Amino acid sequence: MTRRLKSIWFVLATAVSLAGAHSVCLAEAAKSLKWADLRPPAAATDSNKPKSFFSGAAKPATEHDPNAPAPPPLADGKFMSLKRKQPGGDKPPAIVTELNGQKVELGGYIVPLDFDATSIKEFLLVPFVGACIHVPPPPANQIVYVKSESGIEISGSLDPVKVIGTLKTDTAFTGLADAGYTLEADTITIMKP
Repeated sequence: MTRRLKSIWFVLATAVSLAGAHSVCLAEAAKSLKWADLRPPAAATDSNKPKSFFSGAAKPATEHDPNAPAPPPLADGKFMSLKRKQPGGDKPPAIVTELNGQKVELGGYIVPLDFDATSIKEFLLVPFVGACIHVPPPPANQIVYVKSESGIEISGSLDPVKVIGTLKTDTAFTGLADAGYTLEADTITIMKP
């Protein structure tokens, strides 16, 4: 009888232990993010003042002087080191610091940075096709720099992907654009229609 009682206690202890491990696994589940979640809540503004297109808030366009000297030519291969103009690029990126260190899931499109044939290990994750390739790139809080140890094989950059990994609020300058976040990818899934 004592042996049977010990067996029952062992089974119950194992069940409780497994239930605790299951709840830990649920706590580790990735938080599904939308691109809007990467922007901090807007600061309180005075919404009583309507702004019109002709309110004079826009800066006047500067005219190009045809007699001005041409800018000096760039050395070969140096175009990637130039900082491109991004909306709000003159200020630190507005990011959500509470997301730092969280395991997240985010969908988007790939802009490859480091690749070998069709395997990509570093890329920018952007909310729409063609972002960062056309001028100007999106704001930094809408660009995520992704690093993957294993990489991903892709056949085209127009396929949407879902990335799961640890998000950090480390900004990265990549040559194409500033990224407001860095994501260390655990899994990258191509979302085929």
